[in-house]
Amino acid sequence: MYFIILGVIIILMHFLGFGPPAGWTWNLTGDLWKFCLPFALAAVWWAFADSTGYTKRREMEKMDERKRQRRDQNLEALGMDKTARRAKKAARR
Repeated sequence: MYFIILGVIIILMHFLGFGPPAGWTWNLTGDLWKFCLPFALAAVWWAFADSTGYTKRREMEKMDERKRQRRDQNLEALGMDKTARRAKKAARR
Protein backbone atom coordinates (compact mmCIF):
# COMPACT_ATOMS: atom_id res chain seq x y z
CA MET A 1 0.00 0.00 0.00
CA TYR A 2 2.86 2.37 0.77
CA PHE A 3 4.28 1.86 -2.72
CA ILE A 4 0.93 2.78 -4.29
CA ILE A 5 0.70 5.94 -2.19
CA LEU A 6 4.27 6.85 -3.14
CA GLY A 7 3.50 6.33 -6.84
CA VAL A 8 0.40 8.53 -6.65
CA ILE A 9 2.35 11.24 -4.82
CA ILE A 10 5.06 11.18 -7.49
CA ILE A 11 2.47 11.51 -10.26
CA LEU A 12 0.71 14.36 -8.41
CA MET A 13 4.05 16.14 -7.92
CA HIS A 14 4.70 15.84 -11.65
CA PHE A 15 1.33 17.29 -12.66
CA LEU A 16 1.46 20.06 -10.04
CA GLY A 17 5.01 21.01 -11.08
CA PHE A 18 6.48 20.47 -7.63
CA GLY A 19 9.94 19.07 -6.87
CA PRO A 20 12.14 16.83 -8.99
CA PRO A 21 9.26 14.86 -10.61
CA ALA A 22 8.12 18.09 -12.28
CA GLY A 23 10.99 17.81 -14.74
CA TRP A 24 10.59 14.13 -15.53
CA THR A 25 9.24 13.10 -18.92
CA TRP A 26 6.78 10.37 -19.88
CA ASN A 27 9.01 9.09 -22.73
CA LEU A 28 9.78 5.38 -22.84
CA THR A 29 13.48 6.19 -23.15
CA GLY A 30 13.32 8.88 -20.48
CA ASP A 31 12.00 8.88 -16.94
CA LEU A 32 8.92 6.69 -17.39
CA TRP A 33 10.48 3.98 -15.22
CA LYS A 34 10.56 6.43 -12.29
CA PHE A 35 6.79 6.76 -12.48
CA CYS A 36 6.22 3.01 -12.84
CA LEU A 37 8.72 1.74 -10.27
CA PRO A 38 6.54 2.17 -7.13
CA PHE A 39 3.63 0.34 -8.79
CA ALA A 40 5.91 -2.50 -9.93
CA LEU A 41 7.33 -2.80 -6.40
CA ALA A 42 3.78 -2.95 -5.00
CA ALA A 43 2.95 -5.82 -7.38
CA VAL A 44 6.12 -7.69 -6.36
CA TRP A 45 5.36 -7.17 -2.66
CA TRP A 46 1.78 -8.41 -3.02
CA ALA A 47 2.92 -11.48 -4.96
CA PHE A 48 5.52 -12.24 -2.27
CA ALA A 49 3.11 -11.68 0.62
CA ASP A 50 0.45 -13.91 -0.95
CA SER A 51 2.86 -16.70 -1.87
CA THR A 52 4.41 -16.88 1.62
CA GLY A 53 1.05 -16.75 3.42
CA TYR A 54 1.89 -13.47 5.14
CA THR A 55 -1.47 -11.84 4.39
CA LYS A 56 -3.46 -14.88 5.50
CA ARG A 57 -1.46 -15.17 8.72
CA ARG A 58 -2.05 -11.48 9.51
CA GLU A 59 -5.78 -11.87 8.87
CA MET A 60 -5.94 -14.90 11.18
CA GLU A 61 -4.11 -12.99 13.92
CA LYS A 62 -6.62 -10.14 13.64
CA MET A 63 -9.52 -12.59 13.83
CA ASP A 64 -8.06 -14.29 16.90
CA GLU A 65 -7.58 -10.92 18.61
CA ARG A 66 -11.19 -9.92 17.87
CA LYS A 67 -12.37 -13.27 19.24
CA ARG A 68 -10.35 -12.79 22.43
CA GLN A 69 -11.68 -9.26 22.92
CA ARG A 70 -15.26 -10.41 22.35
CA ARG A 71 -14.80 -13.23 24.90
CA ASP A 72 -13.34 -10.82 27.46
CA GLN A 73 -16.23 -8.38 26.96
CA ASN A 74 -18.78 -11.16 27.38
CA LEU A 75 -17.15 -12.43 30.57
CA GLU A 76 -17.02 -8.90 31.96
CA ALA A 77 -20.69 -8.34 31.07
CA LEU A 78 -21.57 -11.52 32.95
CA GLY A 79 -19.63 -10.26 35.97
CA MET A 80 -17.03 -13.01 35.74
CA ASP A 81 -13.30 -12.54 36.17
CA LYS A 82 -11.52 -13.56 33.00
CA THR A 83 -8.71 -15.13 35.04
CA ALA A 84 -11.02 -16.93 37.49
CA ARG A 85 -10.96 -20.18 35.52
CA ARG A 86 -7.18 -20.24 35.60
CA ALA A 87 -7.15 -19.53 39.33
CA LYS A 88 -9.52 -22.46 39.98
CA LYS A 89 -7.32 -24.81 37.96
CA ALA A 90 -4.24 -23.71 39.86
CA ALA A 91 -6.02 -24.23 43.20
CA ARG A 92 -6.94 -27.81 42.28
CA ARG A 93 -3.34 -28.76 41.69
